[in-house]
Amino acid sequence: MAIVHSTAIVHEGAQLHESVEVGAYAVIHANVKIGAGTKVGEHCVIDGHTTIGENNVFYRFCSIGGIPQDKKYANEVTRLEIGNGNTFREFVTVNTGTAQDVGVTRIGDDNWIMAYVHIAHDCQIGSHTILANTVQLAGHIHVGDWAIIGGMSAAHQFIHIGAHSMTGGMSSIRQDIPPFVLGAGQPYKPAGINSEGLKRRGFTPEQIQVLREAYKTIYLRQLSLADALVDIKRLQSENPDSAAHLQLFLDFFAQSDRGLGRK
Repeated sequence: MAIVHSTAIVHEGAQLHESVEVGAYAVIHANVKIGAGTKVGEHCVIDGHTTIGENNVFYRFCSIGGIPQDKKYANEVTRLEIGNGNTFREFVTVNTGTAQDVGVTRIGDDNWIMAYVHIAHDCQIGSHTILANTVQLAGHIHVGDWAIIGGMSAAHQFIHIGAHSMTGGMSSIRQDIPPFVLGAGQPYKPAGINSEGLKRRGFTPEQIQVLREAYKTIYLRQLSLADALVDIKRLQSENPDSAAHLQLFLDFFAQSDRGLGRK
């Protein structure tokens, strides 16, 4: 049986692993499932059709699994899925999905989500990301693995933010951000490759240099996007050690809907 404080409320039907800890005055609703080792802090509310994996930490006053802030929502059964090893700091809010999208909001593994972050309906968050204090993600946003978004930044709905990218604080993100790209601003503007972050993750100097060439091809050489992608494919064939990383670039551009803010 889970370790539940005497003032907490766990509704009948909720499924909690015996090692789950539930703090004072927390409320867990009937359609919630929580895996081993997860800690739910004081005054947290977890509701909706929500599945949470193992070893997550929810600090006090989180609101997880609430209904979408979408006027089209008509009480459809939609879901929230959270992986393993995530940290949710104070006052984080995460909503379930909507019928207009895939119907599920997803958060992967080992994400560090700081205070007052909002993750809206149908967002798809990868793994190992950092969302700094008060980051606000509108609906339907995709965030790739290892992405970092600086504090007080806000992203328009349907934005795609690529893997290994880094966005400076107080950014207004209105267009897609490709993988590996560093930038900031109001509105956001790209400023190069996230080379320091890539070094920390084991990318070689040669791989980083190839990614710099890809960045220049997209943003600095005054090529059409179609021609730039041809050049990146050529770069990919010439640099097999970076082929998988450049494929992330190519796949991202094929899916981009909001544009890239190219000069």
